[in-house]
Amino acid sequence: MTRKERYNFIVDYFEKNMPVAETELTFGDPYELLVAVILSAQCTDKRVNLTTPDIFRKYPTVKALSKADFDSLFPLIKSISYPNNKTKHLIGMANKVVDQFNGKIPMTVEELIQLPGVGRKTANVITSVVDNQPNMAVDTHVFRVSKRIGLVPQTASTPLAVEKELIKNIPEALIHKAHHWLILHGRYVCIARNPKCEQCGLQPACRYYQQEKKN
Repeated sequence: MTRKERYNFIVDYFEKNMPVAETELTFGDPYELLVAVILSAQCTDKRVNLTTPDIFRKYPTVKALSKADFDSLFPLIKSISYPNNKTKHLIGMANKVVDQFNGKIPMTVEELIQLPGVGRKTANVITSVVDNQPNMAVDTHVFRVSKRIGLVPQTASTPLAVEKELIKNIPEALIHKAHHWLILHGRYVCIARNPKCEQCGLQPACRYYQQEKKN
C-alpha cells in the first residue's frame, strides 16, 4: 500500500467511524481552553477537568486571572503535574494577554507562542479547536500513532517533522479533526504498550500490524 492509499484509507475510516472528534478537555471559551491546555502538559485530561472548575469559579476571566498571585492560584492546581511552573505560566499568560492583546486570547500560532507556557503544540490546539484552523498539534499520541501506522516515515524524528508530514497529506478541511482522530485512537486503541490491534479497524492500512502478522 502506498502512503497516499494509506492516508485515503485512514481518513475514510475515521470519517465513517468517528465523524465527531473533539477535545476531551472541558471548556466554555478560548480563555478556559487555553488554561486547560497549559495545565494538560504531561497530565491527563481527566485530571485537568477535575481541577479547572475551581480555577474558573475564582478566576472567570483572563483579566481576573491576571490579578492572581502565586499563593492564591497554586493551591487550586497543586494536584496537577509541575504545579509550580504551571502556576507561574498561567499568571504570566494572563498578564501578557491583558497587556499586549487587550484581554483577548490571540488566534494565531505566532501570537500564541509569545505567551508563557504556550509552545507550538498548545498554539496548534487552540487555533484548531477554537477556529478550525488547519493546524496539527503533535502530542505523544499523535507522534506515536502516525509513525506506527505508517503515515509518516520513521525518519521523522521530531514533532515538527511529523506535523509537516501530516499537514502535507491530510485534506486541509479535515486537519483540525484529524488531530483528534489520532489522539483518541492513540488514547484508547493504539496505546503505547500492547496496542489493541484485534479491535482496530485500521489493520489493512497499518504498517505495524502488517509487520506483526509476518512475525
